[in-house]
Amino acid sequence: MKYLLLICFFILQSCHSQEGKFKSKEFKEPIVVKMNENLEVATFAGGCFWCTEAIFLEVKGVSKVVSGYIGGKTKNPTYSEVCSGTSGHAEAIQITFNPKEVAYEDLLEIFFGTHNPTTLNRQGADAGTQYRSEIFYYSLEQKEKAENYIQLITKEKLYNDPIVTQVTSATEFYLAEEYHQDYYSQNSLQGYCQMVIAPKLEKLRKYYKSKLK
Repeated sequence: MKYLLLICFFILQSCHSQEGKFKSKEFKEPIVVKMNENLEVATFAGGCFWCTEAIFLEVKGVSKVVSGYIGGKTKNPTYSEVCSGTSGHAEAIQITFNPKEVAYEDLLEIFFGTHNPTTLNRQGADAGTQYRSEIFYYSLEQKEKAENYIQLITKEKLYNDPIVTQVTSATEFYLAEEYHQDYYSQNSLQGYCQMVIAPKLEKLRKYYKSKLK
């Protein structure tokens, strides 16, 4: 009986289980990324995008965070297709930031500090390739910084297990359905938000206070 209750608890706390129904397919053009000295873009996948979006919206120098899908083969994927694991996409966030206010390395530090980069295709109760840990780079500079940071934290043995985070050239990023955007602020009293996202935000505010708005 205890085992059954434990299984039910984890199912209820998974990102996918909170989705009451899938909406009809919306046509979405892939986002075109434009960067300059005052505006850069970073794309991270670190589990359910509801969590990662809520975290980076609080970071100083970040002007915009959107949830979406990247790294797959299906054109214009839906949430249902991504959750099935057949599209190949990861749930990810695209962060627009001012590099003069927050460094890309700071974003990497927060990314690795607020999810588990050692669990393959899993974050807590969320399991599947769509929940993989992956960094999608838009320049060789971002690639080098991401790889160097992984080498650094591996050398420092910050984790007991090997880091499985992939560093990959960015492909087409599709914006997720509207009801996924700014999810935490609109659903903060929901069970998943209370049990999974709120503790991550508490950790963020405790350990990265100087980097927040």
